[in-house]
Amino acid sequence: MPPDAISADTMLPLIAALPFLGALLPGVMIRASRNACAISCASATMLALILVLLRAPAVLRGEVPMAAFAWLPQLGLEVAFRLDGLALLFAVMILGIGLLIILYARFYLDGDDPMGQFMTYLMLFQGAMLGIVLSDNVLLLLIFWELTSLSSFLLIGYWKHLPEGRQGARMALAVTGMGGLALIGGMLILGGIAGSYRLGDILAAGDVIRASPLYLPALLLILLGCFTKSAQFPFHFWLPHAMAAPTPVSAYLHSATMVKAGIFLLARLWPVLSGTEAFFWIVTLTGLVTMIVGALIALFKDDLKALLAFSTVSQLGLIVMLLGFSTPAAAVVAVFHIINHVTFKAALFMSAGIIDHAAHTRDIRRLGGLARLMPLTATIGVVAALSMAGIPPLNGFISKEMMLEEAVHTPLGDNHWLLPALACLGALLSVAYSLRFAFHTFGGKVRDDYPAEPHDPGAGLWFAPAFLTVLVIAIGLASAAMVGPIVAVASSAVIGVGQGDLPYYSLKLWHGVTPALWLSVAAVAGGAVLLALHGPLSRAWDAAPRPEAKSIFDAIVGASAAGSARLIGVTHNGALTRYLAIFVTATVALAVWAWSGGGLRMADRPVLPVPEAAWVAWLLTVVAALSVVVWHRQRYLALVVISVIGLMVSFGFVYLSAPDLALTQITVETVTILLLLLALHFLPKVTVAESSMLRRGRDAVIAAIGGGAVGLLAFAFMRRDVDSISAFHLANSKTGGGGTNVVNVILVDFRGFDTFGEIIVLGIAGLTIYALMDALLAGPASAKLINWQFGQTRSRDRHPLLMVVVTRLMLPIAVMVGAFIFLRGHNDPGGGFIAGLVVAIAVLMQYMASGFAWTQNRQRVAYHTLIGLGVVVALLTGAGSMLAGVPFLTSAFGYFTIPPLERFELATAMLFDLGVFLTVLGSVLLMLYSLSRIARRAGGQADEGPMDFDPSGKAGNR
Repeated sequence: MPPDAISADTMLPLIAALPFLGALLPGVMIRASRNACAISCASATMLALILVLLRAPAVLRGEVPMAAFAWLPQLGLEVAFRLDGLALLFAVMILGIGLLIILYARFYLDGDDPMGQFMTYLMLFQGAMLGIVLSDNVLLLLIFWELTSLSSFLLIGYWKHLPEGRQGARMALAVTGMGGLALIGGMLILGGIAGSYRLGDILAAGDVIRASPLYLPALLLILLGCFTKSAQFPFHFWLPHAMAAPTPVSAYLHSATMVKAGIFLLARLWPVLSGTEAFFWIVTLTGLVTMIVGALIALFKDDLKALLAFSTVSQLGLIVMLLGFSTPAAAVVAVFHIINHVTFKAALFMSAGIIDHAAHTRDIRRLGGLARLMPLTATIGVVAALSMAGIPPLNGFISKEMMLEEAVHTPLGDNHWLLPALACLGALLSVAYSLRFAFHTFGGKVRDDYPAEPHDPGAGLWFAPAFLTVLVIAIGLASAAMVGPIVAVASSAVIGVGQGDLPYYSLKLWHGVTPALWLSVAAVAGGAVLLALHGPLSRAWDAAPRPEAKSIFDAIVGASAAGSARLIGVTHNGALTRYLAIFVTATVALAVWAWSGGGLRMADRPVLPVPEAAWVAWLLTVVAALSVVVWHRQRYLALVVISVIGLMVSFGFVYLSAPDLALTQITVETVTILLLLLALHFLPKVTVAESSMLRRGRDAVIAAIGGGAVGLLAFAFMRRDVDSISAFHLANSKTGGGGTNVVNVILVDFRGFDTFGEIIVLGIAGLTIYALMDALLAGPASAKLINWQFGQTRSRDRHPLLMVVVTRLMLPIAVMVGAFIFLRGHNDPGGGFIAGLVVAIAVLMQYMASGFAWTQNRQRVAYHTLIGLGVVVALLTGAGSMLAGVPFLTSAFGYFTIPPLERFELATAMLFDLGVFLTVLGSVLLMLYSLSRIARRAGGQADEGPMDFDPSGKAGNR
C-alpha cells in the first residue's frame, strides 16, 4: 500500500473498544428486562458497525485508516489499529453476524438461562475478535487472540449443568491455548526478523523473512496457532465437542468468527509466509486432508449440530487449502468463499437451533417430514444447505467451482491430476452431507413420534437466518454487484498488491464448459449417489474400526497428568531444602555454562588494599554466618547471630559511603528482629533435627559452591569497568529531581513507579498477615491459644519500670527524629521509608515495654487506614503529574523565600515520600498488632496498666 494511501483515524480505538464497553451493560440492563439487555448489546454492536461502514468507502478506494498510541514502546508494544480491506471484511462479518446473533439469542434462550451473563460473554468475545482483525501490532493481536480463547471457554461452557459443555470448553481451551503459546513464539520470531512488531513493517519485509534461517521455525509455530484455532487436522476434534454450547454460540463462534481467526491470520500473513515449498506442502496438504476427513465424518453424523460442526471443519480446510496454493488467484477464491461460508453456515446453525427449539431433538433419525410442519424453516435450511453443496444459482456454487478451477491448475509435485481429484472428492462428500441435512431433515413423510410438535417459530428466531438466506441467493445471482468491491479490496490486502494488480477472476455463475464444471457435475452426481446409499454405508461406517480423536486426546491428557503427578511427587514434596538445592544447582550450572562460553574481557581494575577493620568485619560476618548454620536449631541464638550479620552489613554500607543504605539496613534489621522475637514466642525454643548427616553434607557442598560462585562473580564484576546508569542519576538528580540525595531522588522520581509498587506489596503483606492471624483466632486453633502455657513461672515484673520510662522518653524524641529524617531525605540521607521505620520502632517499643493492651487503648488511627492513606497519597501524587501533561510520578519542585525564613525548596516528591512513610508505618504496626492479638489471646488476660507489679502475686492487672 503506498504511503499516501494511509490516513489517520482516531476513531479506530473507539470501534475496537465499543464491544468491551457494551459488555458492561448486560449485567445492569438485565435488571430492567431481557429486551433491555439485548437492546443494550445490539446498540453497542450497531454503533461499532456503523462506524466501520462509514469508513468503508475510503477503504474501498484503497485507503488504509490507521491509529497508533504508545503503550510500552521499549518492548515494541503500542495500541495500533488499521482498517484495510481484509480487516474491513472481517469487521463487517463479526459485527454484522454478531448483531443477528444477539437478536436470535434473545428469543432462543429460555427464561431460566441467565441472559445477562450470556450477553456479557458474547460481547467480550466480539471485542476480542474485533481487536484481532483491527490490530496493527502483532503483540496487541496476541493479547486479543488469547482473550478469544478465554471468552470462548466461557461461552462454550455457558450451560454449566451439562458435563459435555464443561468438557467441550476445557478441550477447546486446551487445544487453542496450546496453539496460542506456539503463536506467541512465532510472532516474536517474526517481529525479531523484521525488526518491528508493527504489522505494516512485517508485511513489507516478506523477502527478508523468507530468506531468514528462522523462517521455518516461525512458520511452524504460526501455523500451529492458526491450525488449532481453525480446527485443522489433526486438531479438528475440539470443534464438534464445542457444539454442547447453545446454538447462538455455535452459529457465532464456530461458523462466523472464532474458527475464522486462524483463517484471518493465515490470510493476513500470506504475503510474508507464502511462496515457499514448506508453506505450500504444509498448508495445502493440511487443508486438503481436513477438507476430506471433516466431510467424511460429517456424512455419518446423526446430530444436526455435529454434522454442521464437521462440515465447518471441512469448509475451513477448503479455505486453508486455497491459501496453501500460494497463487494470487487462489487467494481471491479463498476470500470469496469466506464470505459465502459465513452466510450459509450461520443460517444452517440457526436453522438447527430452531429445529431443536421446536422439536426438542437434533437427531436426524427422529426427524424428517419437517417441510410440511415447518415450511419457513425448511425453506431457509434447504436453501442454505444447497449453497453449501455448491448447487447453482447459489453463492456456494460459484466459489466451489472457482476452487476446483484453481485445483486443476495446481500440481502436487509432478502430478497434475491428483490434487483436482482429491478436491473433487472433498466436494463430492460436501454435496452428500449437505443433501442429507436437507432431505433427511425436511423431506419424507410426517412422523407421529416427534418429542414435541414441530412448528415454525416467531420472527425473533427466523429473521436472522432468513436474512442470511436472502444474501445467499442475492450473492449467487449478482456476485459482482453484491460483494465484488469487498472481494477486490480484501484480496488486494491479502496478496499485498493494489486493486489494479489483482489477477483476473470472474464472480459469475457461468464460466463456460471447463474442467472445473465437469468436476462440479461429478461431485453433485457422486454426492447424490452417496446419499442414496447412506443406509448401508452408515452401517459399514459404524462397524469399521477407526481411531477416535477424543479418546486419543483424553489418553494424552491423562498420561500428561499422570506424568506431571509423578514429577511433582519427586520434585515438589514440600521439602524446602530440596527446592533450594535444585534451584541453586541449576543456577550455578547455567552460570558455569555461560562463563565457559567466553566473552569475558581481562580485568582492568587493580585490587585495592584492604584495611584491617574491613578484615575484622569480614571475619565477624563469616563467623556469624557459619554460626547460624551450626546453631540454626536453637532459634533464639540463631536470631541473635543473624542480627550480627545485619549489623556488619550496615557497617559495610557506612564504610562504602552509602549512608542511606546503612540507615535503611539498620532500621529494617531492628524491626525484623523485634517482630521475629515476638513470633518466636509461640514456637519451640529448639527445632527438631529433620535432615540426616548425609543430606546436611550435600546441602553444605551446594551452599558453598553457590556462595563461592556468587562471590567470584561479584569479584570479577568489580574488577572490570562497566557502563553504569549511575552517571546519569548523578548528573540529573539536582536538575531533574530537585534533590542532592541521589538515592532518595531515584526512589521518589527516577524509579518512583518501582517504589510505588513496593509499598503496595508491603501493604498487602501487612494485610495478609492480619488476615491470617484473624483466621487463626477464629478457627480451631483459638481454643488452643486460650489454654496456652508459657511455663511454670512467669515474671512478676512483666513491664520493667526502667524500660517503661525510657520508652516514654524515647517516643517523642524518636518521632521528632523521624520527622527530621523525613524532611531532610531529599537532599541528605533519610527519606520516608527510613522515617517510617524509625517511628515504627518507637511505637513498637511501647508495645514491648507497656503491654499490648495499654498501648492499643491509646491508638487513635487504625493501621489499615494508614496503609490505605499512604497508597492513596502516593497514587494521587503520581496522577497529579499527569494533569500537567507529564508522565506518571514526574516530580515538580521550586525554591521559595518567606521572610524571615531562609530560602527553601518544596517538591511534590515530599508528598510521594509521605505516602511511603504512612504505608511503611501502617504495615509494620499492623504486623505487630496481628502478633499482639495472639499474645493477648494466649495470655488469657489484658494488661491495662503500664506497670502491673504485684508483690503478692495474686493480682494480674491494675
